[in-house]
Amino acid sequence: MGQAGEKTEPRLVALKSCWLSQNHRGQIVFHFEGVNSISEAEKFRGLEVLLPFEQRVTLPAGQYFVSDLIGCSVFEIPVSLPPVASSPCSIDETPGLLGTVNDVQIPGDEIPGTPLLQVETSSGEILIPLAANICTKIDISARRIEVVLSEDLRDLNRK
Repeated sequence: MGQAGEKTEPRLVALKSCWLSQNHRGQIVFHFEGVNSISEAEKFRGLEVLLPFEQRVTLPAGQYFVSDLIGCSVFEIPVSLPPVASSPCSIDETPGLLGTVNDVQIPGDEIPGTPLLQVETSSGEILIPLAANICTKIDISARRIEVVLSEDLRDLNRK
């Protein structure tokens, strides 16, 4: 456990139980060993709860942890492959590096929708929906995401 935003060494605190809050949708309530009252629990307010990677749940195919997406390189795949000229390995078919994912915007209850990858490019930040028809290949182990961007999506990012 560590203070949000601080670069301190985490400290181990045993977890007695945890559950989803009925009062605050999407939030988890933690009950730590040795903490038996709300006033004792207040000292943990604002701290981050860290979990060893080997204890993370396995997500179903097509679902990703935000922390796994951040830092991935994003490559643009041409919308339609050009006709073969002289070589089957045309430079026009080569994916171009767009940038790197620096965050993921998750829609909330008030604003439904698809999560958006915030991608830092050489010309500024763009937002790319994390949708299967746009993000055509996600390889977390290679830290690589391949996208197909329509002209409409390009226009939205220019505004």
